[in-house]
Amino acid sequence: MQASLGTLHKTFMTHKQRHNIVPFKFDIPSPDDMVSIGLKSSRHLRKDIPGKMVMGDDDLVAEKDTSTDPSSSVKLDELGGNSSSVAANTRNETLILDNELQHLSLERKPKNSKAKIKKPVPVSQYKPEPWMLQGEDQEMPRQLNLAIVGHVDSGKSTLCGRLLHALGRISKKQMHKNEKEAKEKGKGSFAYAWAMDESADERARGITMNVGVAYFDTKNYQVVMLDSPGHKDFVPNMISGVTQADAAVLVVDASLGSFESGMGVNGVGQTKEHSQLIRSFGVENLIVAVNKMDSVEYSAERFNYVKSQLGIFLRSCGYKESAITWVPLSAMENENLVTAASDTRLSSWFHGTCLLEAIDSSAAPHRDVSKPLRLPICDVISSHVLGQVAVCGKVVCGAIRSDSKVLVMPSGELATVKIIERDSSRLSSARAGDNIAIGLQGIDPIHVMSGGVLCHPDYPVSVASSLELKILVLDITVPILPGLQVCSSNQPLTMHCERTHRVTNAVPSP
Repeated sequence: MQASLGTLHKTFMTHKQRHNIVPFKFDIPSPDDMVSIGLKSSRHLRKDIPGKMVMGDDDLVAEKDTSTDPSSSVKLDELGGNSSSVAANTRNETLILDNELQHLSLERKPKNSKAKIKKPVPVSQYKPEPWMLQGEDQEMPRQLNLAIVGHVDSGKSTLCGRLLHALGRISKKQMHKNEKEAKEKGKGSFAYAWAMDESADERARGITMNVGVAYFDTKNYQVVMLDSPGHKDFVPNMISGVTQADAAVLVVDASLGSFESGMGVNGVGQTKEHSQLIRSFGVENLIVAVNKMDSVEYSAERFNYVKSQLGIFLRSCGYKESAITWVPLSAMENENLVTAASDTRLSSWFHGTCLLEAIDSSAAPHRDVSKPLRLPICDVISSHVLGQVAVCGKVVCGAIRSDSKVLVMPSGELATVKIIERDSSRLSSARAGDNIAIGLQGIDPIHVMSGGVLCHPDYPVSVASSLELKILVLDITVPILPGLQVCSSNQPLTMHCERTHRVTNAVPSP
C-alpha cells in the first residue's frame, strides 16, 4: 500500500497529538539551495529593464512564469497548499536575499581610507596665542640654519670639521681617532672631513653623500650647520638641506683649474648649480668662502679674479651685492676661520672679517609666528627618547608646544605632541625657524611620511590633486616647448602651458 506521510499522520494520531507536518517537496529549492543560489546570482545580477531583475543564463530568471511549467504542478493535499505559490514566494525571497547580499562584502575596508579633513577656517581669522609671541624674551639664542654648499672636492667637510674643532665641538679623543683611521686608509688629509662624513660609504669614496648636521654657538646665534653633498649624483640630498637654510656658505676652490671646473667650462658646474638652487629656495644672505688659498700662495690677484668671475654670475641669479660677503681662507691651515689671518701673505692685503664673524653678522632671518603652524616633515624616525613615531623638520611658520594637538597632512589624522627636542635638548615649545625633532602619540605610523606637513588642527594646509610648477633648468640641451615631458624620479610631468607659477603652501593629496 502507498500513502503519504500526511495521510498516515492523520490516521494514526489522535486529534490532540496531531501536528501539521508539511511533506518535503523536491521540486522547490531547499533553504541551503536558496543561500547557494543567492550567492551565485549576486555575481550575475544586472538590470536590463526598469523594475525587472534578470539573472544569468544558468541561474534563476525572475520574469519566468513558473505557473505554466507542468513539472511544477503537483497534487495538493490539505496541509501542503499550492506548490506553485510556494515556489513563487521562494523566488521572491531569493530576490530579496540577492539584493541584501549585494550590499555585503567580505573585504575589510580601512577605517581611514579617506582623509577626514574638516572644513578649514579662513587663515585671515587666525590669531596667534600669547605664548607664541614670547620668543624674543627667552634667554636661548636665535637659531640660524646655515647650509654649506659648493663644488665637489672644494673642501666643505674639511672646513666644517676644522671649524667645529677650533670651537671645541670635537673632543681631542675623537679627533685623534679620526686622524689614526684616516692615516691607516691612506687618507690623512680627510681627518677633519670625517668629523662630518661618518658613514662607511662616505669615508671609502671620499665624498659627502648625505647632509651632515652639526651645531655651534656664536654671540648672536645658535647655528645649525648643514654640510651638503657637492657631487652631482647627490643633488637631491643637497636640496633637502638647502630647503631648511636661512643663509648659506658657498665654498669655492681657489686652486688653478678647480675653480674653472666648478664654474663649468665644459658644462654646468656645481658652483653655478648650487648658487642657483639656494637662491631659488629663498636664501638671500650668502657668504662666499674662497678656500685653499694656501695652494695659490694667498695671492690677492687670484682672489680678485675669483671674485669678479663668480660675482657676475651671482648678481645674474638675483643676489644683491650688499648681501654677499667674500672671505678668503684656508681650512686645512686654519687661516681666517675663527680668528683673523696670521699668515702675512693674507693679512697684508685682506682686512675683512673671518668666517666666524661673517656668520655671526648675518642678517637675522624673518620668523613668522603670526600664521598657523606649518612644519614640513623632513624625515620620519624612531628612538627610545622620542618614541616609536617621531618626525624632524623645520618650523616654517607658527609655533608648536608639548601636549598640543597637530593635524598630519595629507592623511588628515590628529596626533598629540609629547616631546620636542633641539640639538638633543628638551624644549617646551618651538617657533618658526627652529629645526626640531618631535615625538608624536595617538597616530598610526602609516599616516606619517616624509613630505607630509604638521598643521594647526583648525587651519590645515591645502590639499591639491594637481600643481602648477616653476621648473628651473640649468643646462638646456633641447628646446623647451609646451607639451614637453619633464622626467622626474617618480613620473613624467607635462608642460601644458607657457606661463609658470610658483606654488607654495600645498601638499599632494593621498
